[in-house]
Amino acid sequence: MRFSELLDAVRRSPDELVIPAQWAQGRASFGGLVAALQYEAMRARVPAERPVRSLAITFVGPAEPGVPIRFDVEVLREGKAVSQVLGRAVQNGQVVTLVQGSFGASRPSEVEVLAAPAPAMKHWDECQELPYIKGVTPEFMRHLAMRWSIGGLPFTGNKSRDMGGWVRLRDEANAEVVSEAHILALVDAWPPALLPHLNKPAAGSTLTWTIEFVQPLLALSTLDWCKYSVEIEHARDGYGHAAAALWSPEGQLIALSRQTVTIFA
Repeated sequence: MRFSELLDAVRRSPDELVIPAQWAQGRASFGGLVAALQYEAMRARVPAERPVRSLAITFVGPAEPGVPIRFDVEVLREGKAVSQVLGRAVQNGQVVTLVQGSFGASRPSEVEVLAAPAPAMKHWDECQELPYIKGVTPEFMRHLAMRWSIGGLPFTGNKSRDMGGWVRLRDEANAEVVSEAHILALVDAWPPALLPHLNKPAAGSTLTWTIEFVQPLLALSTLDWCKYSVEIEHARDGYGHAAAALWSPEGQLIALSRQTVTIFA
């Protein structure tokens, strides 16, 4: 199933959805997809004029592909401008992902601060793509393309604090307008920034993830390349802390992201 088909499926029936094995990331389903599906279930419970401003995501346990999963939603509070919503992805009676979302309508303000400029990168046609190789790279990578411009590929012994390049969905039948659900997949597609520091394969995963969206969203297509960059701020004792951002091809800020990752090496 394509990404858009899974989004349609959770909109129709959030109570029972099966994520196909082709969206696996090791023994778990791709975290960016699970977060996107939970977000879609939450989005349906909030007035349309309140776009999502931030999501705080905790991956409690692996969401197994091929096993039914339920996306529960609880509206915690609806204020004059902001809705606070809690989402729980439940599988086999256990919570596997928690998402707390803040949705807020725009309001007049005297404060306006422009985003810092996007980093310079080589054109995507000049960058090395991490190919999908069955049995070697995660299965979900058949659906997303990443091209490196900053730092090194995973397990190459590159000690840079920074990593990044270009990302987009691949092989979608028809181009669609990019939504917050797509942005979740584009940002989480990138491996933990600690992995290039290693010289041989080892497991790594996201523990917690906070992502903030710049509203209103830019008018982008799912076939547009977006620019991604992440910086390791600290890493020790098997945990790393990294801050990242996603920009349009023209360098306009789309989202800000922060992750705590675990690494087993």
